[in-house]
Amino acid sequence: MSVRTLNLGILAHVDAGKTSLTERLLFAHGAVATLGSVDAGDTTTDSGALERERGITIRSAVASFALGDLRVNLIDTPGHPDFIAEVERALAVLDGAVLVLSAVEGVQAQTRVLMRSLRRLHIPTLIFVNKIDRRGARPVALAADIRTKLGAGVVTMNAVHDPGTPDARTVAHNWHAAAAETLANHNDDLLARLIDNTTPSRPEVHDHLVAQTAAGLVHPVFFGSATTGEGTEELSTGIATLLRPPCADSAGDEPGGLVFAIERGPGGAKVAYLRLFRGVLRERQRVVFRRGADEQIRGRVTTIDIVGGGRGDLTAGSIGRVHGLAGVRVGDRLGADTAGVAAQFAPPGLESLVTAEPGEEARLHAALITLADEDPLIRTRVVPGGGISVLLYGAVQREVLADRLARDFGLTASFGEIRPVYFERVVGVGEHVVAFDPRRDNDFWATVGLRVEPGAIGSGLRFVRDVQWGAVPQAFHRATEEAVRKTVEQGLHGWEVVDCTVTVVRTGYKAPSSTAAAFRSLTPVVLLRALREAGTRVCEPCQAFEVEIPAETLNAVLGRLAALEAEVTGTAERGQAWTVTGHLPARLLHDLAAALPGLTHGEGALWSGPGPDRPLRGPAPQRPRLDGNPLNYEEYLRFLSSHLPVTADS
Repeated sequence: MSVRTLNLGILAHVDAGKTSLTERLLFAHGAVATLGSVDAGDTTTDSGALERERGITIRSAVASFALGDLRVNLIDTPGHPDFIAEVERALAVLDGAVLVLSAVEGVQAQTRVLMRSLRRLHIPTLIFVNKIDRRGARPVALAADIRTKLGAGVVTMNAVHDPGTPDARTVAHNWHAAAAETLANHNDDLLARLIDNTTPSRPEVHDHLVAQTAAGLVHPVFFGSATTGEGTEELSTGIATLLRPPCADSAGDEPGGLVFAIERGPGGAKVAYLRLFRGVLRERQRVVFRRGADEQIRGRVTTIDIVGGGRGDLTAGSIGRVHGLAGVRVGDRLGADTAGVAAQFAPPGLESLVTAEPGEEARLHAALITLADEDPLIRTRVVPGGGISVLLYGAVQREVLADRLARDFGLTASFGEIRPVYFERVVGVGEHVVAFDPRRDNDFWATVGLRVEPGAIGSGLRFVRDVQWGAVPQAFHRATEEAVRKTVEQGLHGWEVVDCTVTVVRTGYKAPSSTAAAFRSLTPVVLLRALREAGTRVCEPCQAFEVEIPAETLNAVLGRLAALEAEVTGTAERGQAWTVTGHLPARLLHDLAAALPGLTHGEGALWSGPGPDRPLRGPAPQRPRLDGNPLNYEEYLRFLSSHLPVTADS
């Protein structure tokens, strides 16, 4: 009998009980011998020491159990907003999801955010209402809340007796009749039969429920308690019968997949969690991963541990722990045109300065590079004085990084205050040429002329050669381009220059005196002088937002948005709620998220994504330079003499 594989995500608002539910499912189906507890700190998927201590999920984890001929790979995801990037990567590899709600707190802000993400990615989703045994549980009212607040068609699959008491239990009920009415909203034939008083059979209703669940039109709801196990058997049956694994018969195709997590094995060796969407990946096979638009990473697989299936070849639909790929990072794609590419989200807009104890700077830098393999949005830059600047989403992520540096690398790191990250945009056209004179001594035996001009928003850096390719040796061309790409990381005010075109308009050399190092050292001087002529404007990234709030809180929310420098682009009334859209500086998004629960009695939901940037008001903030300041020629030469000898090629 062939084994089918379903990759299932467990998602929830913080503290709704998703890790407890994961543990209950693993225990109930024999995947673990003992039932772990979040309070006791011994759950299977929260394996990190910090996760166990805090009782939160920080990194996505995968565990597996069997339901008959169905292998279920459970993917437990973080619930805290600081780790939204981790959640987004996990969503990209799912075939289905269970969204966990608390029967006490009900539909919370993060619940609505997660449901919107699941719908956007067309992931079939079951809903598990947890904690029916807690005081204040209200399963009947919550079913109505799910319909109104999530805007979801729901079919309740079981009922609850004695909710809100330790004796709460789930019981079967005749869900088919009510389900037929809900399903008829999306099926004209079924609607016509109901109007004619023709009752469809239970198998027919079930088939319609499966189809509409797969299409995201309805969401089966199961009540229960992860702590007592009530309702989890019905949920397991729903997973097995309502969520269908995709067809994975693609053995002849080139393997294609996505790396969604990285961990370190014994001895620090890198292990990649790979979801395979098509083809077969074999041990000792040579592979090519793609990163971004044009970067490729080559490697050879040594061994594959199939999640829930031992060692062997990885087939389409499965997840494997792949060894031997030293250069791979989270987000890398195996094969061309890979399906299931991770969702896009804004990079971190905050940074914090981290310093190590004297003599530990090199170890700190190496440790942060290692952590960046697990999270590609961690970017670092060495700053004057020996510190390192790290990009972040928020304060909780900063605390987690500090803890991991201590636990995993033995480093005591100090993090400074969190500050916003800005960037520069070119506002005009500038051109500059520095030519060597063979009749006199030269600091650089090279001629470089560059023109810089603004590019379209989102175009990135475009490097163009408007000179004959053979005018100078190829190594000098490469050195010039490398220096241009490095220099734009620090513009006139020290911030990265984005979306511009840099054109080489003149070049020259003298054999045998000229070297690639001379071109590499001269290029920053020429480029920054061209930038000074063109001018740049310091801008800040913004987030487009949408908030859904109770009507009576509209004025309070609008007042807070004004105080946060937000630009409101629209308001709309939706039943008893209002929706407000706009954009605000990314540095203030966390302030809005923190203020919204208090302003809306916990009812406000916030969605956000990359928005248009805006110029900063007032004097442009300066960022310390790392390159010796090429705009000050004498200072730059002193920097080069102590850091980069210009007479030696590299």
